Amino acid sequence: MKRSVIKSTGRYLPSRHVTNEELTGMFDSSNEWIVQRTGIEARYWVGEGEDVGTSDLAYEAAIIALERANWNPEELDLIVFATMTPDLNVPGSGAFLQNRLGAKNVPALDIRQQCTGFLHGLEVCDAYIRSEKAQKILLVGAEYQSRYLELTTENRDTAVIFADGAGAACIEAVETSEDVGIITSILHADGKYSGALHAGLPARKSGHIISPDVIKNKEYLPYMDGKAVFRLAVTRLPKVANELLAKANMKIEDLDMVLPHQANLRINDAFRERMNIPKEKMYNNIQRYGNTTAATIPIALDELMEKNMLKSKDTIMFIGLGAGLTWGGVIYKLM
Repeated sequence: MKRSVIKSTGRYLPSRHVTNEELTGMFDSSNEWIVQRTGIEARYWVGEGEDVGTSDLAYEAAIIALERANWNPEELDLIVFATMTPDLNVPGSGAFLQNRLGAKNVPALDIRQQCTGFLHGLEVCDAYIRSEKAQKILLVGAEYQSRYLELTTENRDTAVIFADGAGAACIEAVETSEDVGIITSILHADGKYSGALHAGLPARKSGHIISPDVIKNKEYLPYMDGKAVFRLAVTRLPKVANELLAKANMKIEDLDMVLPHQANLRINDAFRERMNIPKEKMYNNIQRYGNTTAATIPIALDELMEKNMLKSKDTIMFIGLGAGLTWGGVIYKLM
């Protein structure tokens, strides 16, 4: 049976290291206020004046993953690029990445699932591999979000959270009878809550996408109803986690590690407590990186690999919730 196995990973953070103390000099806030509400102590942003796009961040992470896999970019059968902050609206960032890698004629698929982008990407890769349409796939989650942030007291709820970065994984088809690789996945969406977290361009208005009203109302900036997102996360995440475990015929004790999307440390702690997950079995790095949206899970996975915190046959649950509203998870077992 063809199984989807993560052969290697890579991550990349841009040059500018931004502490909470630096942000407090830009708007009314404090380190204590930010840490108490988000758990974030620092994050990385693209440096001011740097000619960098989302695909450039993705390229750096992809090169690391490809080198570790000992893959030539032209060997790829598919590139899957998860982001909500593409270089341009058209074309997708996957095409820019494909060109820079020199992955001649390799198809590039962009997916726009925000915080659950990497989870959707894993499911897409698994479908391609199980159907024998692909043998070697590069999956990337990358975001350049700092360019969308308004550094004011009015918008500090989003300004302190979102960050830039990229994570990549080389996913390979392996013929084996072992129950390894991507075991199962469950993904959901509910557009009823689309207003809880969104950015307003292109605007859903007649006429030009950038109208005087859009500028006046600052609809081009991201908006988040933090209380609504928190409430939805702490109820939806435990439910989908139990769905995943039931589908895989597992118990929470069977998991060796839980790797949640890094949206907010309070959300992850609440989820861990509701699921009775020991602290040592959940990995968080939002404290150092902030919320890099589609990049959070692959960045954290790369850190786990680098720190040798995972061993052969370990079972991991990837899980997350974000704009859309979208939520879901993947259970994965190492070879």
